[in-house]
Formats: sequence, structure tokens, C-alpha cells
Amino acid sequence: MPEPRITTYRAAVLEALFAEMRRDESVLMIGEDVAAAGGVFKQTEGLFEAFGSGRVIDTPISEAGAFGIAVGAAMTGSRPVFEVMFGDFITLVMDQLVNQAAKVHYMSAGQIKVPLVLRTAVGIGANLGPQHSQSLHAWAAHIPGLKVVMPSSPADAKGLMTAAIRDDNPVVFFEDRMLYNRRGEVPEGEHLVPIGVADVKRAGDDVTIVATSRMVQVALAAADLLAADGISAEVVDPRSLVPLDVATLVKSIKKTSRAVVVDGGYRQYGITGEIAATLNEQAFDWLDAPILRIGAENVPVPFSKSLEPLVLPDPPRLAAVVAALVRGR
Repeated sequence: MPEPRITTYRAAVLEALFAEMRRDESVLMIGEDVAAAGGVFKQTEGLFEAFGSGRVIDTPISEAGAFGIAVGAAMTGSRPVFEVMFGDFITLVMDQLVNQAAKVHYMSAGQIKVPLVLRTAVGIGANLGPQHSQSLHAWAAHIPGLKVVMPSSPADAKGLMTAAIRDDNPVVFFEDRMLYNRRGEVPEGEHLVPIGVADVKRAGDDVTIVATSRMVQVALAAADLLAADGISAEVVDPRSLVPLDVATLVKSIKKTSRAVVVDGGYRQYGITGEIAATLNEQAFDWLDAPILRIGAENVPVPFSKSLEPLVLPDPPRLAAVVAALVRGR
């Protein structure tokens, strides 16, 4: 039996881009420094050499204008993948994203589609400060008409990027840059992960941990700590926030009767609250304790190397919260 193929998260997304651009000439790559420079995190490396300036297009430092062009291209037959260099900068494209891309299909009575992917890098880490470290995925998830995905593994990153490019709706694709060098098994050839299907990353009996993006790795590490303490934690990765696979999450809670939701975005008015409220509505009769939630602290992300790690949940902190929930403390 052949050895499994191991590659990085960054390389897995790039594989999907290469494959889809070869398969479909309408797929374009657009953004700042995506062409000859190969991307600020080398996440578009080689695309320009393979497909040329007509399909891999550098833009001026004007996210609003460039994204407007991408929306127009999608409306008229292309399938652009538009990169916003840092997730914080989606603030600059929100009018085009929220009021145009998300609305045109409905306002045209279904006559116009916007098959567009907005990809961006998010995540606390690397001491990039408060303007380059935010995870604002809750903003996009709030808007009807947008799909929102957050892969946590190389295989899911490849499969979800493939699905996002082929989708006829606008998809916002959040990549945690601290996962770019993470390695894992990735299937050869075409690999498709349906948008809206959650994945149980680890089975357990005592408590469900619902975790998004990089927090899946935190949850898995916390589950190891909990196992050593006699607690069996099930880790469920929604993979996409919109649509949210509520059925899989409820099925897990029916088995464990307890849940903690953990996310890398701000806790206030965030994804943790939305998922917790949804599960409370859908699975209340099976719960033996309130659903708890953990997110990034409600402060601007510090630049300081000593303060930055305190903002984000880590495995010991998560394990302590879960253990207290299971033991009724």
C-alpha cells in the first residue's frame, strides 16, 4: 500500500488553484502581489508563470476598486478568485461584497450569478499588531447571499477551495495564516469537499467541542489533555459557517449532552454565540449543562510578543473550561 501523500496547507490550496485554472479557462486570480511576487505568503507562487498576466492579475493598492472589477467579471462570465492580503482589509471591500456580490442574484430575479471567491488570510500570531491580526469572519457570515468557509487542515483546504471555485455563489474563504506550514495527508488529483458539511475530527462521549479553523488544532490538543484526565471529548469542525451543518452538531450533542464552542474571532457578537444559540434552540432537550463559548479576548490584538498569546484560547485553557463543564463546577 503506498505511503500517504503529505503536504502543507499552503501547498494544498495552491494545488486546487492550479487544477481549477487548468480545468476552466474562466477562472482568474486577482489581487495585490499575486502575480510575479507569488503572494505575500507565497500562496500564489507559480500561477503567474503557468497562466500569464491575462489570468493572474496584479492590482493597485485599491481593494475596493479592484474587488468591484472582480464582481463585474463574475457577473459577466468569469470565475475570479480575489485575494485580500490580510483579513483586516475586507473592511475596504465591504460595500462591493455586501451590497453588490451578495445581492445581485436576488435583485436580478436569478438572472445574474456571481461565481466569485474572496480568499483572505486571518489569525492571531506572528506579532503583526491590531490592524493585521483580526479574524472578522463573523461579519461575512452575517450577510445573506454569501457562503463562508474556514478549512482547518490541508485536505479540507484543497477540497473546499475546489468547491468554492465551482460554486455559482460568492464564497468568502478564510485561511488562518498560522496554518500555512501545517502538514497533513492530501489526496492526489481532484478532491472536493462539499460546502456545508461538518467533519468529526475526533470521536468522544463526554462533551462536544465545536471548533473552527485553527481552533480545531487547539481543540484536538485539548482533547489529548482531557483524555489523560479521564474525559472523552468529541471534536467537530463545521468547516463552513454558512451554510452551517447543524444536523451534525446536534447529532454529536445528543451523544455527549454537553458542548463548548471555540473560535479564533472576537467573542463578543461572534461565531461562538451564534453557534451556541443555534444549538441551544435545536438540542436543548439533550443538554445536561449550558453551552459554553470561548473566543479571542475583546481587545485590539497586541503587538507585544508577551501579550499576544494571551488573547487567543490555547489547549490548557480550553481543557480547563471543558473539564469544569463536564464535572459540574
